[in-house]
Amino acid sequence: MAIYAAILCHRGVRWRICAARKGPKFRADLPGSTHVHSYDMRTPGLRTSLAVFLCLVASLAHANAAGVVHKYYVAADEVEWNYTPMGMDPMMGMPFMGYAKLLTEQGPHRIGTTYRKALYREYTDDTFTALKPRSADEQYLGSLGPILRAQVGDTIQVLFKNNATHPFTMHPHGVFYEKHSEGAGYSDGSSMDDKDGVQPGKTHLYTWEVPERAGPGPTDPSSIVWLYHSHANEPKDVESGLIGAIIITRKGMAGPSGRPRDVDREFVSLYMIYDENTSWYLQHNIDTYTSDPAGVKKLENAPTDETGNFNPFGSGFIAVNFRATINGYSFANGPMMTMKKGERVRWYVVTIGEGANFHTPHWHGNVVLDGGHRTDVIAISPAQMATVDMVPDDPGIWMYHCHVDEHMEGGMMARYQVLP
Repeated sequence: MAIYAAILCHRGVRWRICAARKGPKFRADLPGSTHVHSYDMRTPGLRTSLAVFLCLVASLAHANAAGVVHKYYVAADEVEWNYTPMGMDPMMGMPFMGYAKLLTEQGPHRIGTTYRKALYREYTDDTFTALKPRSADEQYLGSLGPILRAQVGDTIQVLFKNNATHPFTMHPHGVFYEKHSEGAGYSDGSSMDDKDGVQPGKTHLYTWEVPERAGPGPTDPSSIVWLYHSHANEPKDVESGLIGAIIITRKGMAGPSGRPRDVDREFVSLYMIYDENTSWYLQHNIDTYTSDPAGVKKLENAPTDETGNFNPFGSGFIAVNFRATINGYSFANGPMMTMKKGERVRWYVVTIGEGANFHTPHWHGNVVLDGGHRTDVIAISPAQMATVDMVPDDPGIWMYHCHVDEHMEGGMMARYQVLP
C-alpha cells in the first residue's frame, strides 16, 4: 500500500508523491476526472523536471509561510500647513464668524491659519527625490503620514530619512520590534543609532514584524488600526505633526492592494487638537506670520470668547494656537470623504497629544458597529485607536465631528458624502 509523503496543488491539478513497492511514483489527480495518472519518477528527464517543480513549489510555500516584506520610504519633511485652505467655513457655507473668526484671523500678534509643521511623507525609492503621489481617494488624509499596511505574518520595513531640522524618529504601536526599531530613547541599556533621534539629513531602517497579537482579535473586524509617531521628544514631535497610521489585516484577508477583502472603502480619521505653543516651530511661525513678532506675548491668555463671555479655551495668544482638527483641517476644510449607499465602509479613528484630546466622534445620518454595538458616537482618549464599520443607508452630505462642545466650536468637524 502506498504511503503518501506530500500533497501539492498547482493549476488545479492535485499532485501526490507516493512511496510504492517498485519505487517512487508521481501521481496526478485531474479535476473532474476519476482517473489517476501515474508517472514513474525513475523515468529519465521526468525525474529532473519533477525535482525542479517540487523545489519551486517548496520555495513558494516557504515564502508564503514567512509572509511578505512591505517596504516603505518615508521622510520627515518641513512644510507650511494651512489648517483652513478654503478660507471659509464650508460646513455653514459662509465666511468665518464669531469665535471661528477669532481663531482664524491673522494680525500683528496672531499667526492665523498657516503654520510650519513636520509631516511624514512617502517617497518612491531610497533616493528620496520623488514624492509618491496620493491617489484621489486618499487626499482626505491631509496631514497624516502614509498608511502602512500588512497582514498577520508579514514584515514592515521603513527606510526613514529626516529632512527636517530637528531629530525625529518613527515609533509604532502594536507591532513587534527590537531595540534598533523602537524609535524611542530612554535608559534601557542599549545604544542604538536613533537613540537620540535620527539626526537631520540622516536615515534609519526600521523593521517591524506583524505577529498574531498585532492583528485583529477574536471579536475584531478583519483589520485594525495602530498609530505610529515620532518619539525623539514625543510631546513636541507630535504637536509638530509627525503622526501616521498602520493598518493590520487578519491573515488571508488582505486583497491585492493590501486592503481587507470584505471592505469596499476605508477612512482614517485623526481627531487632534494641535498645541502649536509647544511645536518645534513656534518661533518660526511668529517670525513668519505675525507683523509684530517682537510684540507677541507667548503667555497671553484670556478665558473669554469674542464677546467677552467665559470660554474654557479662551481668546489669548495661547488659546488661538490650539488648532482643533480632523486630519489637520479645521471647520470642514478638508476634501470630502465619499462613499455609496450599501457599501461596506470601515472607519479607523485615532487621536494622540495633550490632555484636551478626549474626543467623541459623531456621524450624522448613519450609524456604525463598534465591537458589535450599534451607535453613532464613539469615545477615544489620547493615543487610543478604534475601528468601526458602517453600511451607509442614508444618502446625502453629512456632518462628521467631535461632539465635545468646545472642540466643535473650535472647528473639529468634517463632512462626508453618501451617494445613492
